[in-house]
Amino acid sequence: MKKLASLLFALAFSAVAFAAEKFPDISHDELVKAIKAKQVTLIDVNGTDSYKSGHIPGAIDFDAAGKNLAAKLPADKNALIVAYCGNEMCTAYAEGAKAAKALGYKNVRHYAKGIQGWKSAGEKTE
Repeated sequence: MKKLASLLFALAFSAVAFAAEKFPDISHDELVKAIKAKQVTLIDVNGTDSYKSGHIPGAIDFDAAGKNLAAKLPADKNALIVAYCGNEMCTAYAEGAKAAKALGYKNVRHYAKGIQGWKSAGEKTE
């Protein structure tokens, strides 16, 4: 019984820790509007090969940026930063979002549809 209680506590703690690392989503329409207004910095967390085969225009290749990510992000720590990965099932975006948060950015969001959703919506890629 004690082991079960410990296991349940560990699972609950893990769920809370995971939830704390979740970033708010940005809708497709909000993202398109922010891009048109040049009010967003995008972080593509799909890997360099995927990035080269097509990414949201203006996005930063997270893998290629590496330790130089800070130099590629805006000076304003309140600026909108949006991380994305492959699709709604992908969680790799969190790596880029956490990196931006660790650099002090306060407005970090997630484009859940990812590059697949972007392309499915008929949007252009670079």
